[in-house]
This record gives sequence, C-alpha cells and structure tokens, in this order.
Amino acid sequence: MGDTGGLNSSLAASPSQEEQRCPVRQWGVAKPLSLAGPSDADVLRNRELEKYLADAGLYESDEEATRREEVLSKLKQIVKGWVKDLTRLRGYTDQMVEDANAVILTFGSYRLGVHGPGADIDTLCVGPSYVSKEEDFFYVLHNNLAEMEEVTELQPVPDAHVPVMKFKFDGISIDLLYASISLLVVPDNIDISDISVLHNIDEATVRSLNGCRVADQILKLVPNVENFRTALCCLKLWAKKRGVYSNVTGFLGGVNWAILVARLCQFYPNANPSMLVSRFFRVYTLWRWPNPVMLCDIEDEELGFSLWDPRKNPWDRNHVMPIITPAYPCMNSSYNVSASTLRVMMEQFQFGKKVCEDIELKKTPWSTLFEPYLFFDDYKNYLQVDIVAADFDDLRAWKGWVESRLRQLTLMIERDTFGKLQCHPYPNDYSDHSRSCAHCAFFMGLKRKAEEAVQEGQQFDIRQSVDEFRHQINSYLYWKPGMEIYVSHIRRKQIPSFVFPDGYKRSRQSQPSNQQPLDKDSHDPCEPGTSSSRVLKRRKDSCELESSASPDNQAPLHQPTSSETADAMKEDAIEDAPHLFGDTSQTIAMESGDDEASEEPVQSNAISGSRMSLASTA
Repeated sequence: MGDTGGLNSSLAASPSQEEQRCPVRQWGVAKPLSLAGPSDADVLRNRELEKYLADAGLYESDEEATRREEVLSKLKQIVKGWVKDLTRLRGYTDQMVEDANAVILTFGSYRLGVHGPGADIDTLCVGPSYVSKEEDFFYVLHNNLAEMEEVTELQPVPDAHVPVMKFKFDGISIDLLYASISLLVVPDNIDISDISVLHNIDEATVRSLNGCRVADQILKLVPNVENFRTALCCLKLWAKKRGVYSNVTGFLGGVNWAILVARLCQFYPNANPSMLVSRFFRVYTLWRWPNPVMLCDIEDEELGFSLWDPRKNPWDRNHVMPIITPAYPCMNSSYNVSASTLRVMMEQFQFGKKVCEDIELKKTPWSTLFEPYLFFDDYKNYLQVDIVAADFDDLRAWKGWVESRLRQLTLMIERDTFGKLQCHPYPNDYSDHSRSCAHCAFFMGLKRKAEEAVQEGQQFDIRQSVDEFRHQINSYLYWKPGMEIYVSHIRRKQIPSFVFPDGYKRSRQSQPSNQQPLDKDSHDPCEPGTSSSRVLKRRKDSCELESSASPDNQAPLHQPTSSETADAMKEDAIEDAPHLFGDTSQTIAMESGDDEASEEPVQSNAISGSRMSLASTA
C-alpha cells in the first residue's frame, strides 16, 4: 500500500480525465493522494494566510538577513585560520598549510529557508582528518572564540548526543557542530550529500553530518520548495502557539515538522500553502501511528551504520510516532515522543482540523488557528519544577541539563503508573524576576487516562519516579554551588502569578484562594542564610530525600480548622490534605469532576506549595 499511514481513500480526489491520460509522477514512496490545484477560493484564502503571516512578523528584514550573511562569512574565515594554524603547529609542509581548509555549512531552519527574526543559525564545521573534536574544536577553537569581542554567551556542550558549541556572534545566535572527515584537505565545494563523505568515520560524526544531509534531501524531495516553505512557516508558528513545538520535551522539533510538511507536499504536489495547511490536519488526524512517515525508501549503503528498522531492532518497535529522516543512515527523528505527548499532539491536530474546516466555510479568520493554548486552564493538577542558580550563566547551563531530562520524568511517571496517569510537559519556561537569584520554572499537567474507570479516592504514588529523576539530575558533571531544583505538586488555584503576562485574562471566573503562601524569607532558596545550609546538608547526603517545609528550615504552614479542612477537601477533591511534596504521602489524588471551576493564581513571591527539594551534587 505504500507510505500512507493507513489513510483511507476519502482523502484522495477522483482523478480527472487529464490525470487518467497522463502518467502520474510519484513523489516519495507512494502516489499522490490528489493532483488538484487551487481553486479561486483557495487562492483567496492563501492571500489571507500570507498576509496574516507577514503581519505576525514571521519574516526577517533585509537588514537582518544581510547581518546573518556577514556573520557566516566571518565565521568561515575564523575556522579556516584555525585549521591553518593547527596545520602549521603540527609540522606539515608549507603547501599543506596553504591548502588547509575547513568549511561552514548550514542546516535546520536557516538552510530550509524558514527561519524568522532572532532565530539561531544551525551550522556545521567540516574539517580534515587530523583536526579533532575533543582537543582542537572544544579547546583550541573555543579559546579562540572566547578571546573575540564579537563572541558572547559562549557555551560548549561536548557531552550532548550531538556535541555543540553555542554562542552569539555580533548578536546572532549560533549553534556550531564539528565533523572531522577522512580527507587531508576539505574542498570549498564539498558535496555533503555524497555517500563518500561517510567513509571511515564513526557514528558520532555521522550524527553531526546528518543535519546538513537531511536538510538537503528534504529540499530535493518536495515538489514545490516555495509552497513547502510557506506551509512549514505557518505550521511551526501554529505548533509554538499551541505548545507542541519542542523536541527536547517530547513533542516535535524543527526537522520533525519539516518532514511531516514535506510528506504532505508529496501527497498534494499542486496544492498551494493554504490547501497544504488544511490538509495537514486532515491527514495527520487520520494517520495510524506508529506507521512511519517517510519521504523516500530506506536504503542500506552497507557502511555498517544502524538504520531504523523495527523488524530487526527491538528498540525501534517502542517508537510511538516514527518520522524517518531521508538521508542515509535513516533514523527516527521523533524518538523523544511518548504516549502522553502523542495524545496531546493528536488533540491539537483535531483542534487545527476543526478550525480549518470553519475557515473554509468562512466562519472564522486565520487568526483563530493561532490562538494560544491555555495550558494553565486545562488541568486540575500540575508538577512545578523550579530551577535556581547563582547567576544567569550558571542558570543557562543548569536549565539546559534539567530541560533535557524532563522527558525522562514523563516516561518514568507513565511507567510507574502503568500509563494511568498522563503527563503533559509544557515547553515554555517561566521566570520569577522578583527573586534574588537566577530562576526559571517548568510545568507539567497531570490527569488520569481518559479510558480508565474512575475509582473513588484513587491516588497515584510517584515517589519512585521523582526519586529516579533526582538521581539523573544529580549526575550533572558541571554542578556548581547555587544550582538547585525543587519539584512540587500544585493545584490549578496555586499556579504562581509570574506565569501570567500583564493583561492576561483567565477564561475562568476568579474566586479567593484558600492556599496560604509560605513565608518568603524562610522558604526562598535564593536567600542567603537558608540556601547555604541546605546545600551543605545535601552535599553530605545527596541521596536523602528531604522536605523544604521541615520545621528546621521552614516557617510553619497555616494550620486549618476541621471545618476549613473539610471545605478544602471538598473543593479540591483531595483525599489527604495538604499536598504531594513536602509531606510523607507523596501521592496525587485524582477524582472525577472539576470543583475548581473558578480560581485565581496565588500571589506570592515565594515558591508556592509544599515542596520536595532535590539535592544537586557534582
């Protein structure tokens, strides 16, 4: 049947007489679902869509585009000089020094032509075989960059799955990868798509090269590049507005969205962008996951690299939403997706499908499609993960490490509750600027699986999940004093005020909250005198699970009367008050119904809610 994800024939238009007479060109691994072009109504809708995208500031100015080109030109000269210096130091001949070279290639949104204002540039430095990643790239080049005035916020990440150096050059964000290939001299016109580039290199280098190879293949495999770009820009904006754009937290990142849109372009090769956006939601709400999305057949070039193949590889059978890269070695680019995040994305695809149907019926404008998702109105229970550090440079590194592990917390909770408790990690982070130290917070929505029968007083114990998460966080090799993390279970009414921007209007009517804010001076981990003593205690025994609400270092919580307790239990549908982290219960009670129909966030400068503190250790 080909790569149609189990789609039925309802998505395919009946072939016209001309289509029946002429052979149909096949894009990808299956024939198109329709060769129909835009109608007059489609052309009008497309104009309206492109106007909306332009008004939304989706496209960068000519001035910024020129600055990016200038930065890339300077970066090319820097890496060429770096390689020539290394060649000279290693005693190569004058001719070798003259010929020594490294090239800068781009990939990601910049290479695909779908980047917006302020977006970073994903770049790859390809160097000769004698220039190493570990010593030459992450030490020598790093030091060269650190001495340049134009370079700021330099952050090497050598232990990442794909090692990268992050920095800003003249204010432009750069993610720089390195690949050493088996050539003594790298030509300026190197064809990165040529299979010979992969000869005699390891899998880590292949991963670094893969971004450029995949981007080039995507552009070769779509029928109309401009239509592809406009549709992809639109859907990336939609995904960010709806909270489903983030590979690291288990949703989809740039390359995932690009492959999904490219496959849609293959299904509808003559469709304009507005048609592609509408059909995107029709196709992927009906897609029968885990059938894979592929732009081309998977081919084995027999160089010994592993390929995505669930028939041979047991671990590939666990992927719930496989989106396969089109360049050898073909991999699943969406292995981060979990059952919970797939559920969230399918709900958002249904939302998009319904709105696009209304747009086609002229019931609503395009702006409706991009209305922000009200995450903090959608759940009764949340996990709040607060991250603090001594300064913003430390926070940047600490936050990146914690964020890269949040997906594991989602998987652990799913595993330990047998899939009955579903997690929705929200990709956005929020900062409380009233704190005396650098701070940000992540949130996860929690709810019982819809198909599960409701059991009165049912509770979910996730102590093991959070403890395992704690041990993963504690393995951070670059821990510094001041780096701390706090996890708490909060109800909707306890959501801290710093997550809501000025002018935000909640969809629920407000009512007074019974939650008592904790005393700021004794609870805020940023405060000197409280944080240092806790750090010392954690450093002595990092495996001990302690409550930040303990009598030794915490102001006492408000002690409710029996009538207040009864009211709170009725209102919150909680079996045991108070809350999950900070007492010994460490369970989440889930009841049917929604007794919190109208609540305001707690106004508090302290971290709200009882708290379990996770120690950080070097």
